Amino acid sequence: MARESESGLPIEPVYGPESLAGWDPAGRLGEPGAYPFTRGVYPTMYTRRPWTMRQYAGFGTAAESNARYRQLIEHGTTGLSVAFDLPTQMGHDSDAPLAAGEVGKVGVAVDSLDDMRTLFDGIPLDRVSTSMTINAPAALLLLLYQLVAEEQGVSAARLTGTVQNDVLKEYIARGTYIFPPAPSLRLTSDLFRYCAAELPKWNTISISGYHMAEAGASPAQEIAFTLADGIAYVRTALAAGMDVDAFAPRLSFFFVARTTLLEEVAKFRAARRMWARVMREEFGAREPKSQMLRFHTQTAGVQLTAQQPEVNLVRVAVQGLGAVLGGTQSLHTNAFDEALALPTDKSARLALRTQQVLAYETDVTATVDPFAGSYVVERMTDEVEAAAVELMSRVEELGGAVAAIEQGFQKGEIERNAYRVARETEAGERVVVGVNRFASDAEERYEPLRVDPALEARQVRRLAELRASRDGAAVDSALAALREAAAGDANTLYPMKEALRARATVGEVCGALRVVWGAYEPTERF
Repeated sequence: MARESESGLPIEPVYGPESLAGWDPAGRLGEPGAYPFTRGVYPTMYTRRPWTMRQYAGFGTAAESNARYRQLIEHGTTGLSVAFDLPTQMGHDSDAPLAAGEVGKVGVAVDSLDDMRTLFDGIPLDRVSTSMTINAPAALLLLLYQLVAEEQGVSAARLTGTVQNDVLKEYIARGTYIFPPAPSLRLTSDLFRYCAAELPKWNTISISGYHMAEAGASPAQEIAFTLADGIAYVRTALAAGMDVDAFAPRLSFFFVARTTLLEEVAKFRAARRMWARVMREEFGAREPKSQMLRFHTQTAGVQLTAQQPEVNLVRVAVQGLGAVLGGTQSLHTNAFDEALALPTDKSARLALRTQQVLAYETDVTATVDPFAGSYVVERMTDEVEAAAVELMSRVEELGGAVAAIEQGFQKGEIERNAYRVARETEAGERVVVGVNRFASDAEERYEPLRVDPALEARQVRRLAELRASRDGAAVDSALAALREAAAGDANTLYPMKEALRARATVGEVCGALRVVWGAYEPTERF
C-alpha cells in the first residue's frame, strides 16, 4: 500500500536524481545563513554552540514554579519558558468565579506584580533568557517582568527572551482570547512599538503553529496558517507606521516536531524559504535578519499517550532529533508523563537530558543541515512548500488571515484534517504503539504529579491581602488613564505599566480594556 505523509502527500519507495528534475540548487537551496535560508539562518548553526534548551514549566503558585525553575537552571537549562494557568491566560484573577477549579492547574497563577516578583525571586534576569507562553494578555505579563527586572536593577535594554503574543491562532485553534481581533491586533502593534523603544533585545512575538498542530493541523497547514498570521502582523505594524526593518528582526515563530521525522525536517526548511521570500518580495525587507525565520520548537504533546507512558521517551527523542535536523533555534522536549499530568521533577529532568544527549553525544551538531541534497528531503521540502503556498493563496482570496478567521476557514480545514487522522487511527491504518497496536494488558502503575487543591484558596487570600494593602485611589486613577488610552490612539502599554506598578491585578487591567474594546464571541462556520 502506498504511504502518504502527514500532509497527505505521496511518499515514494525510492527517490533519485529524477525526483528533482528541473531543480536549481544554486537558486533554491543557497548557503547556510544566506537567502533564502533553506539550510539554516546562521552560517555555522550548531557547530559552535547548540540550540537553546528552553524547558517549559509552571504550575501551582509562583513560589512552587520558582523552585522548579531553579532546579532546571541547576540541571543545565539555558532558557526558561513560563506556562501560565488558564485564568491568567484569559485575563481573569484567581478569585474570579470563572477561575474556580482552574487556578494553578496547567500553569502558574500570576495575578499581580507580587506574584511575578515571587516567580523570579533569586533568578538574575540579566543572565537568563525567558519565554512566556501568553497571548491575549501578553503585554501585561511582559510589563510585570520588566517591573521585576527594574527592582533587580536590570535595565530593560539587557532583557532577552520572547513573549508569544500571537492572538490570531487563539481564534483558530486554542480559544484563550479576550478581545475581538481588531483591538487585539492594536494591542500587538502597541507592544511592537513599545519594545522597539524600551526593550530592544526582546522578541516581540512568537507566531505559533504549534497549537494548530495540536488541534489537528497537518504540517502543510501548520506552516501555511502560521505564515499567513505572520503576514497579518507585519501588515498591522506597517499600518501603524513602523519600518519593516525596525521590527521584523524581532519576529519569531513556534512550531511542533512530530515523530514523522523526514517531513518535519522538510517542513522547517520550507517554512524558512517561504518566509524569506515573503519578507523580501512582498514587504521589501532589506536586512537579512528581517528575512530570517527564527523559531522555537516543542515536541508534539498530542502524540504522547497515557498508555505505556515510558514509550513517550522514545517519541520525544525522535521528535527532538527532527527539530534539530530541521534547524531550530530553541527546543522544549516534553516529559514522558505529560499525557497523564504535569511533569514530575524526575520526568522534567529526563526531558532535558534528552536534549543534552542529542547535543553532546550524537554527531548532528558537527555539520550544518545534514539532510541537504537528500533526494527525499529536498523533494518533500518542495512538496510541503507547494501545498502550504496553495493554502496561503486561499487565505489571501478570503481577504487575509483575519478575514479568513472570521469566516472559519482555518479552523474548518484543521478540523477536517483532525477528523481524517482520528478515523485512520481508529481503523488501525495509522499505528500508535501501545494504543491500537502492541498494547499491554498489564500496565505498570504510575503516580503522576498532583497540584495541591488548597493552593487556590491560598492564592485568593493573597489577592485579598494585596487589595487591602495597596493604594486603591492610585489603582483607580491608573486604570482610568488606561481606558482613556485604549479609547484613543495612544500606546496602551505606558499607562498599563503604571497600573501594574500601582499593583492593579491582571483581571482588573483586562477588565478595563474589556470596557472599551468588548469581548470576543466566536462564530461557527458550520
